[in-house]
Amino acid sequence: MNEMKLGVVESRFANIIWQNEPLSTQELVKLCEKELKWKRTTTYTVLKRLSERGIFQNNNGTVTSLISRRDFYSIQSEKFVEETFEGSLPAFLTAFTARKSLTKEEVAHLRRIVAEYKED
Repeated sequence: MNEMKLGVVESRFANIIWQNEPLSTQELVKLCEKELKWKRTTTYTVLKRLSERGIFQNNNGTVTSLISRRDFYSIQSEKFVEETFEGSLPAFLTAFTARKSLTKEEVAHLRRIVAEYKED
């Protein structure tokens, strides 16, 4: 897949598709006009750009994703940890919690994730 990053506005656009797919291009134009204040041409331009990146597709006027929202953000998270922390999740968590305290619920959730983790 090509460049797998989204800017802030592209993320809002992508979320519209992920939340409403499958949808027609006409429906997408109406949603983007309402939520993003875009003209039809802007919607088609951004859709084309994100389709070229392998995130969405427009097949005969029906827009669907080629990658789920969850998978997309999982890939982004992996890239961030790899590029910024040399792939070390503990280094990321150390940096993250240096300025932001985790709630008891978040700590419990992380412990459950680790406890349930099964190596391949």
